[in-house]
Amino acid sequence: MNFFAFHFDELKTFLAEKGIKPFTAKQLFDWVYKKWTVNPELWSNISKENRFLLPEILKFELPKIIWEGESRDGTRKFLVQMSDKQTVECVVIPMKERRTLCLSSQVGCAIGCKFCHTGTQGLKRHLGVEEIVGQYMAVSLWLREHDQLPLTNIVYMGQGEPLHNFDNVKKATEILMDDHGLGLGQRRITLSTSGLVPQIEKLWSFPPVNIAISLHSARDDMRTQLMPINKVYDLQKLFKAIKTIPLKAYRRITYEYILIDGFNDTDEDIRALADLIEQRESKINLIPFNEYPGSPYKRPSQEKIDYFRESLQNRGYVCTVRATKGDDILAACGQLKSEYEKLNLWEN
Repeated sequence: MNFFAFHFDELKTFLAEKGIKPFTAKQLFDWVYKKWTVNPELWSNISKENRFLLPEILKFELPKIIWEGESRDGTRKFLVQMSDKQTVECVVIPMKERRTLCLSSQVGCAIGCKFCHTGTQGLKRHLGVEEIVGQYMAVSLWLREHDQLPLTNIVYMGQGEPLHNFDNVKKATEILMDDHGLGLGQRRITLSTSGLVPQIEKLWSFPPVNIAISLHSARDDMRTQLMPINKVYDLQKLFKAIKTIPLKAYRRITYEYILIDGFNDTDEDIRALADLIEQRESKINLIPFNEYPGSPYKRPSQEKIDYFRESLQNRGYVCTVRATKGDDILAACGQLKSEYEKLNLWEN
């Protein structure tokens, strides 16, 4: 069993079943999540007997960072290897008042969005709870070892569709938020989905984090071209499901909208958005398309981006443009892919 897959209460029960006092769970959570120490030899307030026994019954291994690179704007991408040699990418995005980790939830992705580099990879497998929490821990430890500022926020916007891996993402989020451990606040975590309607309807059981919907077009025919999932869950079904999402006071749903030159950046698209999205509980986040090798789409001009944003703002919408970060190392939105083979880092 891997330590990083345990809720606090689960760990207490597990230890008790092994004949270890349940309060040891509190000691372990303190050492690992608050003191950032995974070396049993340093757990000074745990008995020598338990320091020997615990690594026998629990694994404390983290995913391995096998490559990292820094963009000219300070964005840093990590290639993270799991125990079975599968890899994912995650990204640290620096901002003025926060440092956000873009987490992956799957090796590859089954959704196949046409604008997304990850979609060209297909789905290899889901990530386990310990691998999702492990990404956060591995990157956090790397940042500490290199005297970098700590992480403040998480977005599930890396590789994979988080709601396709609903149970593991849910449990990982609960562990990341646990006050006994990392204690990340609900407002510091954002869950993004392409629109898996059955899982959206289950969000009442998910921790009350920020929700982002990958919309990208307010017209069914155009959205289907970009996102094959729209063939199954069209806009009518999607927005019916969105109405079931429990929103806390003053919370908004963020609609992510990738702007593609000559495709979904017209006045007709602006009108369609205004007809579809309610102003009061919505925020529109425009994402100028980030090109990648072999992509069929192009990024609009800055004039088009500004026009689209201003047109929506004039209609009363909260509308922002996401700053492009890390595009020179393929770390920007839609550019992630497990590029392990290209690095020629296979271990013999």
